[in-house]
Amino acid sequence: MEGVVRATLSVREAAQLLGISKNLAYQLARQGKLPGMIRLGQKRIVVSRIAIDRLLSQSDSQWR
Repeated sequence: MEGVVRATLSVREAAQLLGISKNLAYQLARQGKLPGMIRLGQKRIVVSRIAIDRLLSQSDSQWR
């Protein structure tokens, strides 16, 4: 599966893309406020790459 782009990110990867700390990202995830958050089972949390991309593109267009 070489060259496949994952559809989801870890909370830590999402934090890096958003430019926030991993602690803040986990706090937002616990509160259900992390955009694109998907809970898998009791403990696993992933974040939609598309949701993060949309959020960042919306924020970028606000400053043009």
